[in-house]
Amino acid sequence: METFTEAKELVGNPQFQKQRDKSLQGLNDDMIDSPIVDIIRDLNYLPYCFTLQCCYGHFVYDGQSEPHNLDPLPNEGITTSVTYKIAYIAFCLDNSSPGRELFHLLKDIPAIDPDNIQFCSAEWFWNKQVNSYALQVEPDRFKRQDTAVIGFEEALSVEKVRNEIFGRLRELLETLSVM
Repeated sequence: METFTEAKELVGNPQFQKQRDKSLQGLNDDMIDSPIVDIIRDLNYLPYCFTLQCCYGHFVYDGQSEPHNLDPLPNEGITTSVTYKIAYIAFCLDNSSPGRELFHLLKDIPAIDPDNIQFCSAEWFWNKQVNSYALQVEPDRFKRQDTAVIGFEEALSVEKVRNEIFGRLRELLETLSVM
């Protein structure tokens, strides 16, 4: 599945509130990977944003075959390659002043590690929902895929970036909630 296309500019969307209400209807915490439930809840609390899909990012390797594994990688001992399932949050923004502000704040996050973080659009999301974006953690050479096979050392690096980006999102959302 192709997950990456360059981020598009926000456009007018008079149906935003109706689409937001429909998207959030029936959403519950059990549908979300537990380590990021708080982030998804906080994004959806913002009246100018709603989430579409998300994934914490999962590592599968010899001895760990659970495709939705949430455990951290071991510090050593993996001699084979690791299958990494992309960490991302896909969301929709309102083309309003606070929505545009959030757009620019999120667009700056890849500066943390441009080799592993992308702020993007996905054509298949955009076709269903204008002003949809994704913030994803994926080695740049695999940014157009939702799964990558990487070496153990690179997996450790990607895991660190994934954890940092979710930490940064928490800080950003905390800042927005006090404004």
